Amino acid sequence: EVRLIEENSLMLKINEDYQNIVKTEPDKFGKESKDKLQEAKWLIKNLRERSITIIRVSRAIMKEQIDFLEKGKLFLKPLILKNIAEKLNLHESTISRVTTNKFISTPHGIFELKYFFGSIIKNENGNDFSSKAILFRIKELIKNENSSNPFSEEQISIILKKEGVQIARRTIAKYRIILKILPSNQRKILHKVEFIEQL
Repeated sequence: EVRLIEENSLMLKINEDYQNIVKTEPDKFGKESKDKLQEAKWLIKNLRERSITIIRVSRAIMKEQIDFLEKGKLFLKPLILKNIAEKLNLHESTISRVTTNKFISTPHGIFELKYFFGSIIKNENGNDFSSKAILFRIKELIKNENSSNPFSEEQISIILKKEGVQIARRTIAKYRIILKILPSNQRKILHKVEFIEQL
């Protein structure tokens, strides 16, 4: 179930007294007042349509990311703007606008809607993986590594290959940099320094 948090939504309406006066006593008001009333109606209509679009896009994304919702970040499905645009018969630029600076609360935390889009990595069996899921897996491997013998990029590549993900060592190095994680030799040095400080 996906819904907007209504209390945070912009709720607007036109003053009924003003509306009635403009309609019943048109001679008292010039064209400018009528134009402003029409602009106000258009603004409210556009905001309502925007909310509907946000809901439609959010629901379509979450429908694609059922595995993520049920199992976590490692199960993110590769998704591109075009997938959602085609499903909803909208332009890709609309999907991009709708997902920018819009956040969704999920069982695994709060994420920008754009988070659910990412590049595709194919494994040796031809199955698709989300690059974000791979990033998360690399982060988890490094987080749980033996601090006295950290994983090299080559070792991470071998582990992922055993898990069915064919990924080059240089790509792992690139992802490690994106994650702002130091290389294995520097991670090892840091652990030694911390150990000495604790003594």
